[in-house]
Amino acid sequence: MPDLDHEIQRRRTFAIISHPDAGKTTLTEKLLLYGGALREAGSVKAKKGGHSATSDWMEIEKKRGISITSSALQFEYQGHCVNLLDTPGHQDFSEDTYRTLVAADAALMLIDGAKGVEPQTIKLFKVCRDRGIPIVTVVNKLDRPSRAPLDLMDEVEKVLGITVTPATWPIGSGDSFRGVYSLREKQVFLFERTAHNATKAHVDVKGPDDPRLREELGPRLHDQLLEDLAMVESCVEPFALEPFLQQKISPMFFCSALVNFGVENILQRFLEIAPPPGPMPTTDGEVPPNAPYFSGFVYKVAANMDKMHRDRIAFLRVTSGHFERGMAAKHLRMGRDVRLSHPHRFFGQERVSIEDAWPGDVIGLINPGMFRVGDVLSSGPSFEVRNFPRFAPEIYAQVAPREPSMSKGFGKGLEQLGEEGVVQVFWPRTGAREPILGAIGELQLQVFQARLESEYNVEVRLDRKAWTRARWIDNVTDEVLEILPMVVKDEAGRFVALFHSDFEIDYARSRYKGLELLEAPPSEEDHG
Repeated sequence: MPDLDHEIQRRRTFAIISHPDAGKTTLTEKLLLYGGALREAGSVKAKKGGHSATSDWMEIEKKRGISITSSALQFEYQGHCVNLLDTPGHQDFSEDTYRTLVAADAALMLIDGAKGVEPQTIKLFKVCRDRGIPIVTVVNKLDRPSRAPLDLMDEVEKVLGITVTPATWPIGSGDSFRGVYSLREKQVFLFERTAHNATKAHVDVKGPDDPRLREELGPRLHDQLLEDLAMVESCVEPFALEPFLQQKISPMFFCSALVNFGVENILQRFLEIAPPPGPMPTTDGEVPPNAPYFSGFVYKVAANMDKMHRDRIAFLRVTSGHFERGMAAKHLRMGRDVRLSHPHRFFGQERVSIEDAWPGDVIGLINPGMFRVGDVLSSGPSFEVRNFPRFAPEIYAQVAPREPSMSKGFGKGLEQLGEEGVVQVFWPRTGAREPILGAIGELQLQVFQARLESEYNVEVRLDRKAWTRARWIDNVTDEVLEILPMVVKDEAGRFVALFHSDFEIDYARSRYKGLELLEAPPSEEDHG
C-alpha cells in the first residue's frame, strides 16, 4: 500500500501561464516529450497528416492553432508524478485560466524573448501572487532574435516587482543560438536540431573553459559567454529555495521550445524546487494534504470531450487523503453522498480509467449535471473553498436557434456550455424568453456558436447587444427593478442589471441611494 506522505512528496502540480503566442502549447508538448509521455511531438500548426498538439483537442483549436480549453496531463519523470494543468492561451478565456491556477501549486511563466513582459502575463502573474504560488520564469523563442538576457531580467523585475535570478544563461540567439549554460552545474549544454524538432535534441555537455567549446562556438560567442558569466557570477543574487517558495525571487531559464533547446534543463530543475501539494485554504482555516480523509474540489467542467459518449466531465483536484474508485463522498453543496465510480485521467482527448489518486492529482468525473465549478467533495468534515473568480462579461448577444426544430438541442447545448463556463447565460424577466449570452471576449461567442453547430447540430442567430457591463443586485426590491433599465436573471436565478456604460451605473446609484451593485455574484463576494 503506497504511503500517503510519500505520494504527496513526489507530486508536482503546476500550470503554464503566458500571453497568447508566447509558445505555451509548444512548451507543454516538449515537456511531455522529455517527460517520456510522448514519443514524438506534433507542432501546434500540424502539417497535413501530422499530429496536432496533444493538449488541444477541439476542432476550432486545431484550425486556429490556439488553446482555449484547459486539460490536465499526468506523467512520471525521475521519481516524480507530474500533473501539468494546461491553461487556455487566449485572453478571452482568462476566467478558465484563473480557476485552473486555484488548482496549481506552482507556475511556469512563459515570456517571448523578443517581446518581454506582455499585458496578459502581468494579469496572470498577479493571480499567482494573490494565490501565493511560486513562479519560475522561462524565456522562450531564443531560436529567433531576442533581447539581451539582462534587459529581460530587468524588465521582469521592474514590471512585476519580483527579483530574478538566472538558472540558465543563453549562448547566442536567433540563428546563432547554440545552447545554455547551467549556473548550478557550471556546465555548458550544446544542442543540435533534430528532424522537424519532433524528437529530443542531441546534447553535448562541456565545461565553459573547455578548449573544444571555443572551437565549436567560435571566438566571438565564446568570449561573450565568458564575459557574461563573469558578470553573472559576481553581480546576480544566487538562487535560494526559501525566498523562491515565498515568491520573493523567480529563477529564470532560457530555451527554445520549438527546437527543444534547454527544455530538459527546465524540467529537471523545476521538479527539484517546485513545492509538493500544500494545504487548501478554506473559509475557516485550511485542509492539510495528509488529512486522514479524502477531499477535493471541482475547478473546471467540460462538455463533449468524447464525441462517442457526449458526456460531461468535472475536473476535480484532490486536496487531501487517498481517493479510491467507487468510494462515496459528501457533495457539500447538495448535502448528500455521491458514489465516485467512474474516475478518469486525461491525456489530451484520450481517457484512462483509474483506481486511485493522491493529493495534487486531477481526476475527471463523469458529470450528469451534478457538479459545478467550486463544488467540494469530502469523505470527512464539511468545509467551503474560498470562492472562485468570476468576471462580469463585457460583450452581450441575444441568441436563438435558426429553426424551431432545433430548440431541443439548443436547450441542451446552452445548459452544458453555460455550465462549462464557455459563456455566461442570462434570462430576460419579461418579453421574449430568448437567453442573453455574456462573454469576456469575442472569441467566446465564436466558440459557443461553433460548438453548438459541431456538437449539437444547432445553428443559431446571434443578435449583438450594446450593453458592456453586468452588475449583480444585492437587496432586490420592486422599486429597484422599476428604476433599472434592464434587469435579467443569471443561471442561479440571481438578479443582474445590464448597463451600457459606467456613466449609467453612476446615474442609477445616484437615483437610488443605497443601491448595491456588485461586480461578482453576491454569495461569492461574501467569501472572497
